[in-house]
Amino acid sequence: MTQQYLGGELSLLLARLQDATRDQACMRDIAHLRREVEAGPLVALRTAVVRALTLANALCWGSLEHGETAAFTRQATICAEIYDFGDCAGLLEEGYSA
Repeated sequence: MTQQYLGGELSLLLARLQDATRDQACMRDIAHLRREVEAGPLVALRTAVVRALTLANALCWGSLEHGETAAFTRQATICAEIYDFGDCAGLLEEGYSA
């Protein structure tokens, strides 16, 4: 896979994550990360995947704390997809756990 493809795929996953939250601060953080992925150096994808997983994890916990099970389910699914993407693309360190 090309680096451009990987950046595009991560951007799409981040867009889905952004759509899965109503928290304005989280939306801004995800949008900022997405812009970095789209415009930044491709070598930064490793860091971006870890940051995306950190944001997704925080969203999941926030949804659980507020009893928003539907939001949690959607966010957890996207979080798993980001993890699988990062793992399959070789962008996560071996043994990484969120």
